[in-house]
Amino acid sequence: MPLRFITRFVFLLFFAAAHIASAATPPAGNPDAPAILVWGDSLSAGYGLDRGQDWPTLLQTRLQDKGFRHVVVNGSVSGETSSGGRTRLPAALAEHAPAIVILELGANDGLRGLQPRLLADNLKAMIDAATASGAQVLLVGMQMPPNYGPAYTRRFSAVFRDLAESEELPLVPFLMEGFADRPELFLADGIHPTAEAQGLILDTVWHSLQPMLTGATAQARRR
Repeated sequence: MPLRFITRFVFLLFFAAAHIASAATPPAGNPDAPAILVWGDSLSAGYGLDRGQDWPTLLQTRLQDKGFRHVVVNGSVSGETSSGGRTRLPAALAEHAPAIVILELGANDGLRGLQPRLLADNLKAMIDAATASGAQVLLVGMQMPPNYGPAYTRRFSAVFRDLAESEELPLVPFLMEGFADRPELFLADGIHPTAEAQGLILDTVWHSLQPMLTGATAQARRR
């Protein structure tokens, strides 16, 4: 990824206006549908997009088109850190009892130069809370720009890889994989993906999510 792009990316993530995506509700006539909780920052909250254009909403449509009963609950907040996500998560788990949690946090921790071990602690706590509630976890990794120094960028990226390995979790290495160097797929700020890019993000997430769906459905039925 170009240095200029990724530097601006992490900078604007932190200063993005607070935006909370509204949670979806179970499809009519199916209140017991298993939930997928998306727990992220502006990249998942639909920052700068019209309502319904964000990739979690597109995920809901794809699930329905493919015959899955799951309902997507988007609890993402622009500017969110792993610490903030950790604080908010227990209430969301209690409210929605998700079958799957898609955990997409960390970019704003990196922007602040926080120690990767603190990010790892927060992510591990969220993973533990989610799994204790009966949910599967899909971990989404993040990258830091080279100007943070090779040692820091390596340690930061390793947090996600190491957690996925130690906790035996599926991992999406990078949410914008495959199009981060295409400026036409970003808003005027040059940072946040356009509506047209949301389908690409969905495809990236879907690759790791799809194998989890049957297991999540079976798990929900046992509750």
